[in-house]
Amino acid sequence: MSSQSVADELIARLHTWGVTRLFGYSGDGINPILGALRRSESGMSFVQARHEENAAFMAVAHSKYGLGQYADEHTADQNAAVDLGVVLATQGPGAVHLLNGLYDAKLDSMPVLAIVGQQNTTALGSGYQQELDLEAMFKDVAVYCEQITAPEQLHLVLDRAIRTALASSGPAVVIVPHDVQQADAAQPGTTHAQIPTAVVWEAPLVVPREPELKQAVKLLNESEKIVMLVGQGARGATKEVHSVAQLLDAGIVTSLLGKPYVDESWPQAAGVMGHMGSTASAALLEACDLLLIVGSNDPWTEFYPPGARAKAIQIDINARCPGNRYPVDVALVADAAHTLRALEERLSPAPARRKPWRDQVRAEVAKWRSVAVKRAMTPAHPINPERVVHELSGLIPSEAQVAVDVGSCVYWYARQLRLPPGVPAHLCSTLASMGAGVPYGLAAKMRDPRRPTVVLAGDGAMQMSGNAELVTLSELWKEWEDPRFIICVFNNRDLAEVSWEQRETEGEPRFRPSQDLPGFPFAEYAQMLGLSALSISNPDSIADAWEQALASDRPMLLEMHTDPNVPLLAPFPQGESTLENMRKGLRSEGPAGERALQLLEVYADMESTRKSSD
Repeated sequence: MSSQSVADELIARLHTWGVTRLFGYSGDGINPILGALRRSESGMSFVQARHEENAAFMAVAHSKYGLGQYADEHTADQNAAVDLGVVLATQGPGAVHLLNGLYDAKLDSMPVLAIVGQQNTTALGSGYQQELDLEAMFKDVAVYCEQITAPEQLHLVLDRAIRTALASSGPAVVIVPHDVQQADAAQPGTTHAQIPTAVVWEAPLVVPREPELKQAVKLLNESEKIVMLVGQGARGATKEVHSVAQLLDAGIVTSLLGKPYVDESWPQAAGVMGHMGSTASAALLEACDLLLIVGSNDPWTEFYPPGARAKAIQIDINARCPGNRYPVDVALVADAAHTLRALEERLSPAPARRKPWRDQVRAEVAKWRSVAVKRAMTPAHPINPERVVHELSGLIPSEAQVAVDVGSCVYWYARQLRLPPGVPAHLCSTLASMGAGVPYGLAAKMRDPRRPTVVLAGDGAMQMSGNAELVTLSELWKEWEDPRFIICVFNNRDLAEVSWEQRETEGEPRFRPSQDLPGFPFAEYAQMLGLSALSISNPDSIADAWEQALASDRPMLLEMHTDPNVPLLAPFPQGESTLENMRKGLRSEGPAGERALQLLEVYADMESTRKSSD
């Protein structure tokens, strides 16, 4: 073997693209790549997760928390737009384990690169140990998937994979057989079938066309009750969103993924839409006459304006999205920030006839904020989970970053956590896979160790994979400039979101064998790993626990003993239509459902009182 193998060249090319770390787990199928990484002087690091699935989630989160943060300096050899999330896994089971994380990237439109080992080319097709048809397996999830079979192919495949991932906002997969990794590196020539490529990526400048802008301006100027639905496509356009909203006297609602890109302290910011959203968002979407959708593809179609009676304008850089969830009158296929600035330049000042709508928007937002506080302070046994996040909302630092797992904690995040402007918050949203919270938080912290990081996770998600990654945390945290890493575990011994779905969508009682969780001493386990921990059962101790965690000299786990009976009630009128099913399911549970039924009626009464005051 020469001093430079294909594996060495692969690591060097990743470094040229600006990759800083590889997430993964070792295996014999990638030993040459691991050896090349060991020999490399690039400074690129390897982050060993406890499972390939978690490594893939880390790679997705690495891209999510960094997307839009362009390198301060470009050189001729380093002009990638982002420090891409990259995951490395061996063939066979290692490759299979990547799928969940890669589907997270696909469904949430995130660029990620997976580098996967494969058996020797001489053995392919023989049914060899750990031999799978990887190209067929990754076919659905990957925006680009290719196997390298010759050394001269490396630059072509790797460069195209990264460019395609960035251009298509999705996961790309590069498969490298073991013997190809070991082969001598060879640069492609310029003869027939030799294809030299370059490390070049620039995000396109996509601006709206004038005819559609004119149509949009006309429709906006004619409308009185305007709501902006803001999604993750408004990333980098927070200032423009608020400028246009003020000009239009509009209310702002967000998708779950759009929540971090709106200043939630603004009196016309109505919160998240959908089943886990706010009462204000539901009220405004029901009453508006024009919906301006900015970079959102939110699937909660039953919460859009009923009967599609409101006209709609949709801004999206992806031409596949306009009209995808709601009928639109004008499609502006362009970058959100450029489009909003173009609209702002052309729009007339808000006419006086819009003042009643602005007042209505502010009134609905004020009522929702009052309801949110009442919900948080509603007595529960031992702790109301909404209060846990409500208390954090008043204490979270402006430089923090947040990761959220999947389950009932997403409801409390969506409704109770008012993010300071500029605080990133991410989760596995569209795929909604449990267990991603701690991997997301770790990736965020490694990307910027100076920022305190908060993870919100349920006990089910922690038992699924979070506990394992606490081991990873216990190894990494001593290297961080700021050691604050807080994992808040909502410990209620219940898979609560599914328990409430059994009642709401099926009218069935909670099925105890599937929903009960075994007890686990989260705080004691964290302490055993050398982390700080508190176990909280008194609601009056919640704020103090957050303060201790935010001042800690090491990562801290807060085990919050919460009440699974706090209902996951959708905002009315959609929530009202499901009440009878929920009551039916709870009554079928007998004495076990009585407390949850009482709390459901308390929450329903808050909704009814709010609506009756309209």
